[in-house]
Amino acid sequence: MSRLLYLLFLYSYRVAIFIASFFNRKAGLWRSGRKHLLQRLEEALGGNKAPVIWVHCASLGEFEQGRTILETLKKEYPDFRVLLTFFSPSGYEIRKNYANADWVFYLPLDTPYNARRFVQIVKPSLALFVKYEYWYHLLQALKKTGTPTLLVSALFRENAIFFKPYGSFHRKMLRCFTHIFVQDMASKSRLAAIIPAEQVTVAGDTRFDRVVQIAAEFTPIPLIETFINQKSFVIVAGSTWPDDERHLASYLKVKNNNTSLIIAPHEINKEHIDEILSRFPGAQLFSKLKEEPLLKGDVLIIDNIGMLSRLYYYAAITYIGGGFNKAGIHNTLEAAVFFKPVIFGPNYQKFAEAKTLIKNGGATSYSNEGQLVEIIETLKNNLPVRETSGRSAGRFVAENTGATAIISGYIRENLR
Repeated sequence: MSRLLYLLFLYSYRVAIFIASFFNRKAGLWRSGRKHLLQRLEEALGGNKAPVIWVHCASLGEFEQGRTILETLKKEYPDFRVLLTFFSPSGYEIRKNYANADWVFYLPLDTPYNARRFVQIVKPSLALFVKYEYWYHLLQALKKTGTPTLLVSALFRENAIFFKPYGSFHRKMLRCFTHIFVQDMASKSRLAAIIPAEQVTVAGDTRFDRVVQIAAEFTPIPLIETFINQKSFVIVAGSTWPDDERHLASYLKVKNNNTSLIIAPHEINKEHIDEILSRFPGAQLFSKLKEEPLLKGDVLIIDNIGMLSRLYYYAAITYIGGGFNKAGIHNTLEAAVFFKPVIFGPNYQKFAEAKTLIKNGGATSYSNEGQLVEIIETLKNNLPVRETSGRSAGRFVAENTGATAIISGYIRENLR
């Protein structure tokens, strides 16, 4: 019965995407990217004789989470070829030309036929799923072929469906994994009734390794350096949504002395960019900086993707968006790795790293505009407080690296 409901959901989802594709760009990309997908996959991999490592990520965030593992395996196993798949256009469209993968494709819809054909075509020697991806028929197909299948950087919350009386169908998916690498001991404890202890390892979160790698490979952004030249106090706000931008605009109206703001919004479609421009009169777009490199304004809007992780380097303090959305805040570690104080909205409870940053003094959460003004002014006008908070944030990241080494070590020792 559960499998039938699962299939009904998948087919309903496909119909919904088909309808939405006529007026929603992402839905259109999802649909067009899967046209003749298995045929294109067969054409691409048909003549391949090398063993294949298959890495699957839901979207861009999961890709960044699994990236250090992928790149380590690519380096350690040069005779293997790498297939990278995405479920979401947000990941595929940005990383479809990723240099460390031999092939990048969308994941086919998880029907029994698609799953069987996909595994027959790819013949993976190793399959890695990052964090949250569970596809019943694909996992069953991998299990039947004896393919070593790993789940990495997984996190299992107490209220997850796996632990419900009606979660038997989902528990079957977990039992398809050869080994599961979880972020914390709580997750391992929750899995104890489902998965044998020897098949679960507490490895930590590979995002720590990734942000440390980004910081180590930092390269300057000359136009940003031109913009912040002689500006005394710079706030970098990343992955912002309208609520975040409204609060930041209110702050600048109340306290606009010697403060500059760089905003990298989560969505950079024209409608959102225009909305930000109207909220911050006199703001400049990054795309226009080449035309006006000596911009005198105090607000810069980043209208591209891929620069954010380096922008935090230039901040006095950082602001992470999403804290007023249902899904919650975005990546705090990208800012913390540069030893910068972090600020975000109230919806952070699902994120262990955010809670620990607050506990350690590396981050502060706020619920209203008055609180935001108070927090920024405290950090702005008290250098020792700001430096102490930044050190706490940076130390937290440095002390939690190593997940990539644990996972790649397991692969090295247990899989051929």
